[in-house]
Amino acid sequence: MEHYDVVIVGSGHGGAQAAIALRQAGHEDTILMVSRDRNPPYERPPLSKDYLAGEKPFEKILIRPEQFWADRNVTLRLGANANEIDPRSHTISLSDDTKVTYRKLIWAGGGDARRLSCPGADLAGVHTIRGRRDTDALKSELEGGPKRAVIVGAGYIGLEAAAVLRKLGCDVAVIEMQDRVLARVAGAELSGFYAAEHRAHGVDLRLETGVERIEGVDGRVTGVALTTGETLPCDIVIAGIGIVPSVGPLIAAGAAGSNGVDVDTYCRTSLDDIYAIGDCAAHPNPYADNAVIRLESVQNANDMATVAARAIMGDKQDYDAVPWFWSNQYDLRLQTVGISTGHDACVLRGDPADRKFAMIYLKEGCVIALDCVNNTRDYAQGRKLVEARSEIDPDLLADTQVPLKEMR
Repeated sequence: MEHYDVVIVGSGHGGAQAAIALRQAGHEDTILMVSRDRNPPYERPPLSKDYLAGEKPFEKILIRPEQFWADRNVTLRLGANANEIDPRSHTISLSDDTKVTYRKLIWAGGGDARRLSCPGADLAGVHTIRGRRDTDALKSELEGGPKRAVIVGAGYIGLEAAAVLRKLGCDVAVIEMQDRVLARVAGAELSGFYAAEHRAHGVDLRLETGVERIEGVDGRVTGVALTTGETLPCDIVIAGIGIVPSVGPLIAAGAAGSNGVDVDTYCRTSLDDIYAIGDCAAHPNPYADNAVIRLESVQNANDMATVAARAIMGDKQDYDAVPWFWSNQYDLRLQTVGISTGHDACVLRGDPADRKFAMIYLKEGCVIALDCVNNTRDYAQGRKLVEARSEIDPDLLADTQVPLKEMR
């Protein structure tokens, strides 16, 4: 049985950053990174953007060149899943029928793309976008020319895929059960702006609409039957309806958690010597009034990885990172800082007609978040306002002649 000082499960942004942070902090003992993905660590956001569009090759989305890991004595065991954990003996059973022991374990398992549960969801031509294999399968279907696509879900993944497919000449319909797009991550005003943008680019956007079933012939999708009674003919279906946290072995081993796995401010689970980071880690977030939430973002994965690595090295520091996100759709770059959930006021800064503006969210008079469209300056300067929970007069916030950095 092999032994490693630190075992990292998962090779996404969190897993990769955990290994990097350990080495940067002076960790000299053995590190093993286990991943069911068969590729060395790579970036996930481009999968629904540049990589899907064919504008960026896979080598350009590697988090580090493959040789980087060997040079730093990080062992990669790819194509292997962590099936079972015994926290008492500090043992992990892998899907390749091997077992490894650890002193410390960092779980960076992320999540699996949530799949459609309606009849026909298993037909050929139904896709998700979560890993390289998913996107490669979708790209291979697009090689024959433009297709008719139905995308289920109007969050980041669904809308980013819609923008790429329209650019590639596909007919695109987006189906969303909520009454607006980006309902989980943006305010109503911004949702309206993005809905209008997609419709202007030819997307058939259906809100407050569900999917009854996926229809097919000879095992392949031919259409999507909606709750409205209409059937949309299509060649491809993409499900962009969120993820299911990959924490089964942790929960089975006794870790606390109902939506993912619970961690404390040092990213420790309730199991001794086991940390969890990234999309699957439910944590008390200071920018959400210390509510226990999961954040599905590169920022969260990277920052939690650094917190866990420091804790392992004896340098305990609370997780206190400002959340940020981004999304590229058409010629629009959306950058978000903070968490707008629970806001009681929203200030428009700039004119959406200019395609450069910001939405500033307040709660009890304090700035808690910004959504910035093609407006990197306000995004960068507004971060300080979110960190300080600054109380700024709404009329001043709306005045584009006054830089946000001058508001304190």
